[in-house]
Amino acid sequence: MKYMITITFALLLASCTKNDGQQKQQTDSTAMAKSAPVYTCPMHPSVISDKPGACPVCGMALVKKSALKDMSNDELKNLEHVSLSSTQRVLANVATISVERMPLAKMIDVVGIVDVAETYQTTVSARFRGRIDKQYVNFTGSYIEKGQLLVEMYSPDLVSSQQEFILALDGNQQNLIEGMRERLRLNYGMTAEQIRQIEKTRTVRTAVQFYSPISGTVVLKQVQEGQYVDEGTVLYQLANLSKVWIYLDVYEKDIQFVQKGQIVHITSDANPDEEFSGRVTFIDPVMSSETRTIRIRTEFDNRHGKLKPKMFVKAQLHMEGKKVLTVPVSAIMFTGKRTVVWVETEKNTFQPRDVVLGQSANDNYEIVSGLDEGEMIAVSGGFLIDSESALRQPSAADPHAGHSTEQREKEQLPTEDHSAHTPPASQTQKVNTVKITVDGSYTPEVIRVKLGEEVHLQFHRVEDSECTNEVVFEELNIRKKLPAFKTTTVTLTPKKTGVISFACGMGMVHGKLIVER
Repeated sequence: MKYMITITFALLLASCTKNDGQQKQQTDSTAMAKSAPVYTCPMHPSVISDKPGACPVCGMALVKKSALKDMSNDELKNLEHVSLSSTQRVLANVATISVERMPLAKMIDVVGIVDVAETYQTTVSARFRGRIDKQYVNFTGSYIEKGQLLVEMYSPDLVSSQQEFILALDGNQQNLIEGMRERLRLNYGMTAEQIRQIEKTRTVRTAVQFYSPISGTVVLKQVQEGQYVDEGTVLYQLANLSKVWIYLDVYEKDIQFVQKGQIVHITSDANPDEEFSGRVTFIDPVMSSETRTIRIRTEFDNRHGKLKPKMFVKAQLHMEGKKVLTVPVSAIMFTGKRTVVWVETEKNTFQPRDVVLGQSANDNYEIVSGLDEGEMIAVSGGFLIDSESALRQPSAADPHAGHSTEQREKEQLPTEDHSAHTPPASQTQKVNTVKITVDGSYTPEVIRVKLGEEVHLQFHRVEDSECTNEVVFEELNIRKKLPAFKTTTVTLTPKKTGVISFACGMGMVHGKLIVER
């Protein structure tokens, strides 16, 4: 009996030991399973991995989910930073500059037309009824000097007035003599010397000579020799072309950069290698309802005579604005919903920063908010820092937070109608042909191209509105009609980096072509 009890106890002990071992093994397995790390991307939570590595979407380092939950908001925000090694920075050609305040210099390119300066022209008209007895200047375009004889004119009224003057002189009627002198001078245009000759010789002049009041060019001749004219008939229109006015049409978005007294530089096809300088003398207070432009008047010295009235010219207006925070256009990334600049927060560490842009001028943009003076920003290599150029709203939990399922699907899958004409933003930087849909706006509105690379912009207009019936590249002097429901191609090769703006003919719809190296 004692022996059987001993065997039974041994079996029970072995069973307990076995159960305890199994339970301990299960507990250890559960603990190991619970402690197995799970890695995810802070910007793309759908990416899950059981080991550390890089996010296949944006390239950001994966972090543990447990670590992500324990992080503060500031720590989560820091996850948006992108760190580069020194080698990666060199290979990505990342260059930085400091954000500074400087005058926003604006260069406006416009076209204009040369005209006669109104203050440098005069009209010679008949002072009385009569006949052109002799004409000394016979054709338009003749250059004449001041005091040069133009025509001789006969009038019966002139003869009668001279006879009355002689009778007053002979009768010593002093009360009439002075009145007759004024009548001959004002009504008939006789000079003081001609009147003295009548007093001296008592001889009636049958004709009066008309002389040029200025030196200049005959721009209009209205009479012929032997023609009878009435009082007030225009005989000649004369203009001194040593000064000319040039009228320029400026788009309303640029008029804020134009002011009276501003320097203007022009060139013409007749003298392509020569530049002329003048000044803005007048800005029209009324805008043209047809062209949506404002006409400004400029004055140029033309003693050389190379600027001919009615000649077309190309003009540049240079305007120095107030000092503002500015950044180069190459530092700005237009992502559709956001405008982003990469800020170097630490050495080789960059953070995407949303900015609000103001006015653009040449290759620079005004920064209204989002950056502080002295911060270092990337001016090249930004798209390589950003990997796929697919920035999301900065949210560590879910970049699409606040978006409905339907909105997410729209963001991920382009609709069939627009996919035929609207290339993705990443593709517009790599291909030579860009399709732009015109439907009350330009889609896409911002296009990036390479310097010196020929670009074919295919504008497909799917509407019949007067506003978008043409496209204008003002900086390139390109203006092209866009027939409704057809595709029109504009071919160009950018010669310098920066922003090339294009708009509809009325200046209501705008787009930008950003040229990068």
